[in-house]
Amino acid sequence: MDVFLELALILIVAKLFGYLTVRLGFPAALGQLIGGMLIGPSILGIVSYDEGVRLLAELGVVMLLFLAGLETDVEEFKHVGIPAFIVASMGVLIPFILGYLGALVWGYPHVQALFLGGVLTATSVGLTTSILMEMKKLRTRVGTTILAAAVVDDVLGIIVLTILVGINTRGSVYAKDLLIILGEVAVYFLLGLLVGTPAVKEALKASEKITLPETVTAMAIAIMLIFAYLAEQFQIAGITGAYLAGILVATTEEARKVTDKTVTIGYSLFIPIFLVSIGIESDVRILTTAGTFALVYALLAIIGKIIGCGLGAVFAKFKPIEALQVGVGMVPRMEVALIMANVALQERVFNRGTFAIPVTMVVVTTIVTPFLLKWAFSKE
Repeated sequence: MDVFLELALILIVAKLFGYLTVRLGFPAALGQLIGGMLIGPSILGIVSYDEGVRLLAELGVVMLLFLAGLETDVEEFKHVGIPAFIVASMGVLIPFILGYLGALVWGYPHVQALFLGGVLTATSVGLTTSILMEMKKLRTRVGTTILAAAVVDDVLGIIVLTILVGINTRGSVYAKDLLIILGEVAVYFLLGLLVGTPAVKEALKASEKITLPETVTAMAIAIMLIFAYLAEQFQIAGITGAYLAGILVATTEEARKVTDKTVTIGYSLFIPIFLVSIGIESDVRILTTAGTFALVYALLAIIGKIIGCGLGAVFAKFKPIEALQVGVGMVPRMEVALIMANVALQERVFNRGTFAIPVTMVVVTTIVTPFLLKWAFSKE
């Protein structure tokens, strides 16, 4: 199908299916996910999902996290640093142990079991962010903690992957490898905050002097893309950089104007494409061919994050219901988990059959998260 028709169909499906699920009392993201599955290769096969559409989807998730940063309560964010670290740490440790032990019990070799445990440490909050924004829960203590914990989780995931690759290739891990990663992350955030804060303010202020339509918004989006690019250069996910850019722009005088315009741009094109694309890329056919352990592994992925992040939230003095909400919000896996699984494939730790196990887990966690979030927040 022609790319223009694909985009038109994706947008129609996003709004139509999103509206239907909202009428049924569920988040719009669930309908967009289901709509994507319907038109994707696993069911009707109408959309081929070429590189052009994929690029727009990637811009969609970056813009979604940029908006999350813009709508983050900065003062609240300052207070969730330690709780977020505790949540992320427990949310890495418990899933890793469950995945590792589960694979060992099922008869997988030691190194394969380590990588299967490592894949479960990842978190992808793009879907969660969309749902929390829709439910007006993003600016709460729970929402802010989930986003901050996801940033920490990203760093911890890189460290876990480095350790696993080192064990596989050398049988050990050098301390300098970990120090280099931690140094790069520290430099990125320090430069982002110390240099980025005044630079963002001056750039937006200067852009107001250019008398062309929407120059301030264009400059803010450029800042978003620059931060995303720099994050990837420092081995951090681009969405983390976009989120940091959003937080910095939120402290400027132009924040309200930028937010309003970005919401219009994002939700009219890029974000719906991203949400539908999750469904398009979720090949539900694999659920019919996946072995029993693939489904057990997906269950361990869900339980691991709910228990791990939930316990971390309890340790950080959250109420039990808030701890449950934090745990559920950290359940989805997507790009980071698939990247880790792909590294295992390249390292020849996984074969194609083993690789299908994390793919199944990604599909399952993506499907169940909207239902779990709806249920968790209905308990308030």
